[in-house]
Amino acid sequence: MNTPRNSPSSSPSSSYQNAPTRSVSVRGEDFAYRELGPEDGVPLILLIHLAGVLDNWDPRVVDGLAARRRVIAFDNRGVGGSSGSTPDTIEAMARDAVLFIRALEFDQVDLLGLSMGGFIAQVIAEQEPHLIRKVILAGTGPAGGPGIDKVPALTLQATLKGALTRQDPKLSLFFTETEGGRRAGRAFLERLKERTHHRDEDISLPAFRAQLKAIRQWGRQAPSEIRQPVLVANGENDRMVPSHNTLDLAARLPRSELVPLYPDAGHAGIFQYHDEFVARALEFLGS
Repeated sequence: MNTPRNSPSSSPSSSYQNAPTRSVSVRGEDFAYRELGPEDGVPLILLIHLAGVLDNWDPRVVDGLAARRRVIAFDNRGVGGSSGSTPDTIEAMARDAVLFIRALEFDQVDLLGLSMGGFIAQVIAEQEPHLIRKVILAGTGPAGGPGIDKVPALTLQATLKGALTRQDPKLSLFFTETEGGRRAGRAFLERLKERTHHRDEDISLPAFRAQLKAIRQWGRQAPSEIRQPVLVANGENDRMVPSHNTLDLAARLPRSELVPLYPDAGHAGIFQYHDEFVARALEFLGS
């Protein structure tokens, strides 16, 4: 069935800004999640990027998708509001995500994976073909893709630079250095501040280190084989997961659809072009 045992009786939230943070027990650990949108239909599970927590999803993307789909974002083990120790492999993160989905008693879901979340989504789709109906991969690439094993070093450099310049590293990592890219990045950061109550916890340093190790290893592995329908999206100038990985994903997956790369956009292309992305994602999920 598609109604979680732990779901409260109150009606779904109208926006991600006020969605309550709930929890579900997964093998003795509490997984934090937020849910909104209609209660019927195949749920869409969101898998966040490196170092991301619940508050790092663009509310325009979540609200746009939740206008027509049941949307669930969650913190993987040891991240944000979820308890436990963070795994240091993508495969272990994928297993945790599957356990979370099954704890909510879903028998079939769709996935939206962004960056590292896209790595996790690929593993889940390959290993759980009956659980996963459709997949959206954004700002991500196949295992072993060129430049992916360099993501940890790039992230640490940007984090250090951000600390020295008092600038959020997401501006340089997620957006282009053009006037339009900087403007889009600042607007995105302002949207992330819209939720003012009951915000999630930032990722801890040990959890961050575990994720960096997992990504470095993923960048040296063999690609997954995915048979489900897949929508692939990215900006044309992704510094973190170089954009040619997006083109490679679309070419290698047998049932893929490629969104034309968003112009003057980087790793967070789906946030910069949130209206266009939401429309295309809903079309794909509903087809």
